[in-house]
Amino acid sequence: MTPPVQAVLFLGVIPALVILYVVLKDYDGYYKEKTIFIMFVTGIVFGVITATTRYIINPFPYLIVYIVAFAFFEQLFKTIVLNIRSFQGKKETVIYGLTLGLGFGSAFTPFLIVMSSRVSNEASFIAMVGFGSISFIFFHAATAVYIAYGIYRFRLTKYLIAAVLLQLPFNILVDATRIYNNPYLMLSNLLLVLYGVILFYYVAKKIIPKIKIESRKRGG
Repeated sequence: MTPPVQAVLFLGVIPALVILYVVLKDYDGYYKEKTIFIMFVTGIVFGVITATTRYIINPFPYLIVYIVAFAFFEQLFKTIVLNIRSFQGKKETVIYGLTLGLGFGSAFTPFLIVMSSRVSNEASFIAMVGFGSISFIFFHAATAVYIAYGIYRFRLTKYLIAAVLLQLPFNILVDATRIYNNPYLMLSNLLLVLYGVILFYYVAKKIIPKIKIESRKRGG
């Protein structure tokens, strides 16, 4: 039986909120709670739209075009939300980027699980897909931070291109899993999670802390 999307949405939202809580506890005063809520919900909405589109459209016969187009498409969604005038040049944009990306990535979990259950109802299969969905949360949070930092520093083009390029290997792994299913599911999911965690660890340690360092240098 295919589980409803609503019933499994919390499987993505809960880990995303835990990650958000862990990061935000070190950045009191660098964000507004109302904006955090708005950005997280906005991320979920755009994530649902993107996830739905991704799984409706068949990657064949233009697989390479599909992989590149969705890398640009998904990062462009984040850019549109974050690149509003009131966010440009503001250090808190980096925190809002993190929040947006976590909401965006969490929306993929229910769709991945629902789609996988249509392929196989085996609990181990669905559990592996659920595990792999964590990679979407880490990956989209990391690339949203990257884009947000580019907006903060008025270097959007550079960081947007970097985010798109970072998504290409991610998309290759995702669509390889989608095409070949069971034989490569475990390996590709492990690689996806590893890729997402490494990327997130980098932005959490190297990018987000810069707003504190640069804030002190500017005296505020």
